[in-house]
Amino acid sequence: MRVKLRGVFSAAPANPSEYNMGVQEIILAAPRGFCAGVAFAIEVVDLALQVHGAPLYVRHAIVHNEFVVKNFEDQGVIFIEDVNEIPEGMPVVFSAHGVSPEVREDAKKRGLKIIDATCPLVTKVHNEAKRYLSKDYYFIYIGHRGHVEAEGTMGEAPGRMVLVETPEDAEALEIPHYEKLAVLTQTTLSVEEVGATMAVLKRRFPHLETPAKEDICYATTNRQGAVKELAEKCDLVLVVGSTLSSNSNRLREVSEVYGTESHLLMSPDQILPAWRTDYARIGITSGASTPESLVDDIIASLINGQPGVKVSILETVKENLKFLPPRDLIQLAMASR
Repeated sequence: MRVKLRGVFSAAPANPSEYNMGVQEIILAAPRGFCAGVAFAIEVVDLALQVHGAPLYVRHAIVHNEFVVKNFEDQGVIFIEDVNEIPEGMPVVFSAHGVSPEVREDAKKRGLKIIDATCPLVTKVHNEAKRYLSKDYYFIYIGHRGHVEAEGTMGEAPGRMVLVETPEDAEALEIPHYEKLAVLTQTTLSVEEVGATMAVLKRRFPHLETPAKEDICYATTNRQGAVKELAEKCDLVLVVGSTLSSNSNRLREVSEVYGTESHLLMSPDQILPAWRTDYARIGITSGASTPESLVDDIIASLINGQPGVKVSILETVKENLKFLPPRDLIQLAMASR
């Protein structure tokens, strides 16, 4: 029999000494899962569905998690990459990752009703780009090539921004001398790798200007800090999240940097049999776009009816930040009920 405690599954009590093999303890990282920006974006789509009904168009996956996307598709949400695919005059939601000014202009030309679910912390980076651009700066952007957030931010300054991904890229970077040079960062990167890349850039370009507050978001920083402590206490770390999720991939990498085997998975059918038999203490965390129900499923499958498995929480920091959807959208949703 399994009983649900604190949103997770724990086996019924038994004498642990009867069991010499298999999982003895599961440690959950806290914080994990939804960040304020993801919760905000999902709430915006929920409200937009109440106001406009289906079909509702969303530019790009609202967040990088297939489970969340499928759930919205079942409600009549249509995810597209090009706003020109949307019938004129229809509402469109911009995803949490943000869009370039060009995409916004294309949407306006088609008379689309824009509902913006961009994470406010991504918007912060866009605003920094606009401010630097207005003062005639050239930019270096630390990010992942092809990531939708990077494309959106770099679109604020076409022709005046160059991307680097690694310290090696920063070492090899060749640009003309600019008196005004600034650096911006994708919000979901590895804190340590960005630090190493930034160190190279500052050595090579001493006049490089950085924003007053770093661009990597609080949730990314907090979750990476939590997984470091988790890795030190566990034999195996599992990150519940999508392979498409930048922050989920970084969590797995951080664990491995600290010497603990780590894997990224989304569902119980991805669990390897050896994980249930060869590891006594398993740590679990989840990406910022991962619903807690997926974590519950992984825990239940790992325990697999085995009595005596302890489930504990390793809390490294409390999070209480919340972003509220646009007031007019809330009012329209309330009026439509």
